[in-house]
Amino acid sequence: MREIKFQAWDLDAEQMYNWESIKQLFHEHLDHPRVKVRQYTGLKDKNGRMIYDRDVYHQGDPNILYVVEHKGASFVGKQIRSGSYAGLEHWRDRIEVIGDVFRNPELLEDTK
Repeated sequence: MREIKFQAWDLDAEQMYNWESIKQLFHEHLDHPRVKVRQYTGLKDKNGRMIYDRDVYHQGDPNILYVVEHKGASFVGKQIRSGSYAGLEHWRDRIEVIGDVFRNPELLEDTK
């Protein structure tokens, strides 16, 4: 069974809050228009870092991907340049998280 955890990005404070700091008032974070909640995928990257939705990563090649929810049931990686998808579970031994879309929006820029 997958461990359930969340993080919350506060758009005003530009700060990420971990599960321990948000779980008591979690329902308020979900409904707040200036807070973006991210869910833990249940996977860790090759360095042991927990992978959350909207994390940005690479797999040892030039392609940059970010984690998105797929059909409301699982998480996949979406390539920034091509828009194609990659399964997280299959590639997790190669995944290295390099940031997230909130703290590192420059990673989403297409640098062709």
